[in-house]
Amino acid sequence: MNTLVRESNLYRLWLTLLSIYDESTVHRILAGIGRWCSRKVDTSILLDLVCREGVVAHAWEGSLLCRILTAVVNFPAWLLHKLYLALKRPFDESFFAGLAFELGEETAIAESWLIMLLWAIPFAYWNNAYNLLGFALLLALFYVRGMRAEKARLDMKAVGFYPVVLFGAVCLSVPLSAYPALSGRFLMYHAVCVLCVLVTVSAVRNAQDLKRLITGAAFAVAVASLYGVYQRIQGVEVNKSYVDVTLNADMPGRVESFFDNPNTFAEVLILLLPLVVALILTAKHWIPRLIACGIFLVGVAALGMTYSRASWVGIFVAAVVFVFLWKPKLIPAFVLLCVVCIPFLPSTIWHRILTITNTSDSSTASRIPLYQAALATIEKSPFSGAGLGTAAVQRFIGDNNLYHAEAPFVHAHNFFLEVWIEMGLLGFLGFCASMLWNIKCAARQVRHCADSAARTVTAACCASLCGALVAGLADYLWNYPRVMSIFWFVFALAIAGIKVCRSTEENA
Repeated sequence: MNTLVRESNLYRLWLTLLSIYDESTVHRILAGIGRWCSRKVDTSILLDLVCREGVVAHAWEGSLLCRILTAVVNFPAWLLHKLYLALKRPFDESFFAGLAFELGEETAIAESWLIMLLWAIPFAYWNNAYNLLGFALLLALFYVRGMRAEKARLDMKAVGFYPVVLFGAVCLSVPLSAYPALSGRFLMYHAVCVLCVLVTVSAVRNAQDLKRLITGAAFAVAVASLYGVYQRIQGVEVNKSYVDVTLNADMPGRVESFFDNPNTFAEVLILLLPLVVALILTAKHWIPRLIACGIFLVGVAALGMTYSRASWVGIFVAAVVFVFLWKPKLIPAFVLLCVVCIPFLPSTIWHRILTITNTSDSSTASRIPLYQAALATIEKSPFSGAGLGTAAVQRFIGDNNLYHAEAPFVHAHNFFLEVWIEMGLLGFLGFCASMLWNIKCAARQVRHCADSAARTVTAACCASLCGALVAGLADYLWNYPRVMSIFWFVFALAIAGIKVCRSTEENA
């Protein structure tokens, strides 16, 4: 097959066009501007500020709290290892024990298969218990790995101080909630995310594990996007609660795939599409690269069909961040590509973009009373918030008459405001610090290590988080627990990528 492609006229034409471009004046101009951009980025004050390691983050690895938490989360593995040493011969001679040990060694592969399954379940059949059971199983697999391999331990050092602070705030926001009974069940959703971060960060050993995990994510994008395109072909009824039909009279119905809401589907694509790009760039053979390109194109098409304006801005920011970190010399070409693409945008998408700042749009205008209610909640309970979970927030705002609009209050439609009113001031600070810390660490590692698969994946994860946070200015990404777990998966994958980059540099 490979030989047929190389001998085809299309392939020869492509090589000819590349040769003409390489010798053209346009290429020389763009290459020169690109080298200038790369030098400016490498020596910029902004990059130095973004990549600077903080004192707290630097001190975390040697802190008493880190040592205590490491001992606690690894106690089951330590206990199992002692049992293995006491009964080493029976375990070594057992077929089933050997099989369990081998499965434990491949926890990253198991996780890639798990996310393929979990993220492709239709909303009508989804149960949040699947997430809990799935990641609990992965944790058990990792403990089995640690039973024989003493060095296989959950890596609290890599997880970092600020995420620990955030989860501490999550736990505190249940007893401090104005409605503890309503907040209690939301603690499970966050606990699943903690399991996801711990297992993902600890299970990844090399760049191959990173590629396995992003392949699982790409599969989820393919299934969800293909179904979204199928919805468009079948026809989607216009939902007046999702769009102002007066200003967007020519806009078709918004696809939602199997995520129950078009904005939610778009948020999933923001988080995962950059990982598909990383898969394209790190593929070693043309067949998987071609498949990944197809997945990316279908995913971009599906994202356009969601007509989610905040997500469009988010994916654009993600693209800018990725190019900025991965290869700054491509910035001029990226800008040129963006300009060239504008005339080819469908009119419905272009008209939708123009309504982003239009306060006459009912969707845009509806957010104003939501923000006012959230700010009023912060003013009334700034330190503890209303309580963990959207249910407690809704009850608090209703009981105190803080929301004055016709549509029901679901959430604040702002990531940062919703975190504050759910988790209080400590949760808000922990969330902001966690995001900034992760993005800073990823940016620093990407800009100061050699080109590799791990570097590309880390840059993609950093871009995903930046895009998601920008989209979060107009929406709340954790409204659906499945999207919350995807968000934390990307967060953990960035940390794992940083670990692999550092390990590669140390062994070089």
